[in-house]
Amino acid sequence: MSRSVRLLALAALPLAAAVLVACGSLGVQVPKGNEFREGAELFSQRCAGCHTLKGAGAEGSTAKRGQNERTDGPNFDQRKERSIRDVLYAIRNGGFSGAIMPQSIVVGGEAEKVARFVVACSGLNSRQPEAPGTPPPSSPPRSICAK
Repeated sequence: MSRSVRLLALAALPLAAAVLVACGSLGVQVPKGNEFREGAELFSQRCAGCHTLKGAGAEGSTAKRGQNERTDGPNFDQRKERSIRDVLYAIRNGGFSGAIMPQSIVVGGEAEKVARFVVACSGLNSRQPEAPGTPPPSSPPRSICAK
């Protein structure tokens, strides 16, 4: 292989890697300027490999039984999180089982932003009806997330 062909191939590697990383990525759906945008971006960067949440453009878990992998975290399009405190607990402690999720994958104010975003945007495709007597969620209107 000639030197110029090798150099061209080396130059193309970063572009090819960028294209592969972008495959399957929806991109963050929360509008710029929205109070939950930074939480969505952080979720996309730190959590999208294992979780699904459309507002963050994340497709890291499967909803199909029998096709899931050990590292699949909850699909937050289907599972509604209602408590910022519970989401922060999971972030700090590696989920609720402590088996797979890295502890403190986001910390401090960033963890708070991710937790607020997850509570605001999770459960948009939930198939579970609200239980009678369930208090309304303490989240903003769902219009801030992509439908």
